[in-house]
Amino acid sequence: MSRLVVAAIGLPVVLGAVYLGDWWVAGLAFVAAAVALHEFWILARALRPLAPAGYVGGILAVLGAQLGGVDWAVGGMLIAAPLAFLLKLISDTRQAATASIGATVLGAGWIGVGLASLPLIREIDAHGRLALFTVLLAVWAGDTFAYFAGRLVGRHRMAPLTSPGKTWEGFIVGTAATVFVTFVALYKQDFLTIPQSLVLGVVIAIAAPLGDLFESLLKRDMDVKDSGRILGGHGGMLDRVDALLFAGPAAYYCLLAFA
Repeated sequence: MSRLVVAAIGLPVVLGAVYLGDWWVAGLAFVAAAVALHEFWILARALRPLAPAGYVGGILAVLGAQLGGVDWAVGGMLIAAPLAFLLKLISDTRQAATASIGATVLGAGWIGVGLASLPLIREIDAHGRLALFTVLLAVWAGDTFAYFAGRLVGRHRMAPLTSPGKTWEGFIVGTAATVFVTFVALYKQDFLTIPQSLVLGVVIAIAAPLGDLFESLLKRDMDVKDSGRILGGHGGMLDRVDALLFAGPAAYYCLLAFA
C-alpha cells in the first residue's frame, strides 16, 4: 500500500516538474540529490565521508547544469575533491584519507552528476521536455517489467552475490519494455529517427540495470538492505533513483551524439 501511495503522490509531482521545466526540474533534482546524499553518507559511514564537501559538490553539480550546462556541472562536482582534502586536514577522524576523500567524491559525482542529467536533458533545444519524459518513462517501464518478469519467470540470476533478485529473464523483459517505450514515445516526433530512438532505448536499457546493480553492490558491501525508508515500500531516495543515476547521463550523452 505504501508503494502505491508514494507512487500516486510522487508521479504527478515529478511529471509536473518536467512539464514546467526550468527551475522546477532543477529544484526536483536539488531535493533528490540532498536526500540521496544524506542516505549515502549513512550508508558509507564506516568510511568516514566528509559530508559537507560532498553536499557542496553534489548541489553545485545540479546548479551548474541548470546555469551553464555540462561543463559547469562537472566543474561544480569537482569542487568536492579539494574541499574534502581541506576538511580531512582539519578533521580528527582516523580513517584513511583515501577512503574518506574517495567516498566523498564518489557521492558527489555519482549522485550529483547523475541527477544533474535531469536539467541537462530538459534543456535540449525544443525537444527537452519530450526527451526527459521519454527517459523517465523508459527507466520506470524497464524497472517495473523486469521486477514482475523476474518474480514470475525468473530462473537465472544475473549477479547472485550482488543482487540475488535480479534475473536474466527479468533483464530481457525489462530491456524489451524500455526499448518499446522509447520507440513509441519518439517514432512519430520530429526529434530522432527510428534507428536513433531504438539506440537510445538500448542505451537506457543497459545503463539503468547497471545503476541498480551498482547501488546493490555498495549496499551489500556495507551490509544494508535499503538506503532508507523515506519512500515507504520503495525504500530510500537512493533506492528509487539508482537506475536513473546511470541512465540519465548515458541518455544525455547519447542524445548529444545524435544532435
